[in-house]
Order: sequence, then C-alpha cells, then structure tokens
Amino acid sequence: MSGSRIVALGHYQPPKVLSNDDLATLVDTTDEWVRARVGIRTRHIAEGETLVDMATEAAQKALARSGRTADEIDLVVVATCTAVERSPNTAAAVAARLGVRAPAAYDINTVCSGFSYALATVDHAIRAGAARRALVIGAERMSDTLDWTDRSTCVIFGDGAGAAVVEAQEDGAEPGIGPVVWGSEPEKGDAVVITGWDPVISQQGQSVFRWATTQLAPLARQACERAGIDPSELKGFVPHQANLRIIDAIANKLGVTDAVVARDVVESGNTSAASIPLAFSKLVERGELSPGDPVLLFGFGGGLAYAGQVVRCP
Repeated sequence: MSGSRIVALGHYQPPKVLSNDDLATLVDTTDEWVRARVGIRTRHIAEGETLVDMATEAAQKALARSGRTADEIDLVVVATCTAVERSPNTAAAVAARLGVRAPAAYDINTVCSGFSYALATVDHAIRAGAARRALVIGAERMSDTLDWTDRSTCVIFGDGAGAAVVEAQEDGAEPGIGPVVWGSEPEKGDAVVITGWDPVISQQGQSVFRWATTQLAPLARQACERAGIDPSELKGFVPHQANLRIIDAIANKLGVTDAVVARDVVESGNTSAASIPLAFSKLVERGELSPGDPVLLFGFGGGLAYAGQVVRCP
C-alpha cells in the first residue's frame, strides 16, 4: 500500500454547556480572568454520557459520512486518558456498540497528543498490511478528573469526542497522511499529572506554557518538511486546543498566515485527546476547509509528549 487517508470525520459534545459566569458561582474566578489567560468562554460537560457513549456517537457520525459500514472496519483505536474501565478497553466497547466484527482494538494514552499518536499507528498498520480500514477516535471525559475548587484547572477542561475513518490508498496514489513527527520529554512529565484511583488533574501551567510556546513550532515545521510542504502552503492548522495564547503563538511562529487555524478551545475548552478531531471535524462541517486541502495536525501536552502530521482534508 502507498499509505492511507482520512475519508470522513465526526464529533460529539454533551449538550450541557458551562460558561465562565457559571464557573464563577463555583470558584473564585470571572469571565474576564479566564478569557485573558486561556481564551475560553464555554466548555461542554458530560452528565449522563459515559466516555464510551461519546466515542460511539462521534464514530457513528464519521461512519455515516464516509458511506462505510461497521462490517468494513477491521481496526478500532481510541486515544484517551480518562477511561474508567481497565477491561474491556474503550476501543473494544465502542466496537461492540457499533457492531464491528472481530476488529483489532486498542486504547492509546499519550494524553493531549493521543489522537495524532493513534492516527500515526493506524497509518503504520495500514502501510504494513495489518489493516485495511480503521476508526480512529479521540474521546475524553475530563470533568471526571477536575477539582471544582481549583480555578487553575477547572476553568480549562471540557468533555467530548472526535473520530475519523481512515482507509488504505490505492497503490501509486498520493498518501493522505504524512510522516509523523513524534516524541516526548519524560523528564518534564510531572508538569501535567492525573493521579490516584479517584483521579485529579494538576499541572504546572507556566512550565507547560513556556515549553509549548518556545519548543513546539520547530517540531511542527519538521512535520511539514517530512510531508514535503512549506508551512505557508498549508490550508489548515489544527493544533491541540490547550490555550488560545499557545495556539496563536505556535501559528505565528510557523507563519501560517493564509491557513484556517482551529480555535475551538474558545467554545469547547481543552478536551485533551479529543480536541484535534473535534476541532477538525467542525472546520470540515462548516465548509472552512475543502477536500484535498493540506492540514497540519499537531498534538502536545501531558507526558510531555507531542506528535504531528500533515493530512489531506476529506
């Protein structure tokens, strides 16, 4: 096989929306304070929806848009750091809900870079002939990890899921998913942690901000180079939706002046592994990107891990 491509996207967010003013009734904060620091206005919070519910909803939409059926899927991968059940894994549970027969199914946890990691492993599996068509899902219920008295974290995160149907390209066709650039800085892994049986997230906000705004643009540029494209040629840039200031800093350093830059963090908050497919799906749904457009996906965060690749818009 000459590679793989994304053929369709889908996303899901819980209907409950929590505004900054709503949060001000729970913790010492204001709309102005939150927007000035992270750019977030609202976030979606799961109530009755489980992680598997959200992942399944996003996957169903992607499948419907692809024109494929569950019977045609032979690999399901879910990127998440908020799974409650150890077994079965989230991917197997989603496959069962969808009626996918005998797929390879596994979860991957590199936190906020998880979707780009998952997309790369699926691309590699298809190139190696181990799979033909896959569902790649990023899903998080970050609200399960929040201390609602800690304004440094509870104002940042939200819940949701995004999914992609990925399939093999015919021999000789231009790959729709470029080579991945990935890695981590494990010595700084304690900058973002989720610990304990009753998990609570904590992070060293300034350390993460400095790392993201000073170290990541060259790595994102490297992903473009491996795909044989200059950043100025990109039609879209979908980074992890961590913080509006971080997104704008990386975009400015890359010089993606003519690209559509995803800023879904404003409406959705930081949804960790779900943020890239969620934001990407919305851009496509709104018609802000066209089929075949080169789009840079770049995830980063807990670990501290990062991964990115240039893809062609479905």
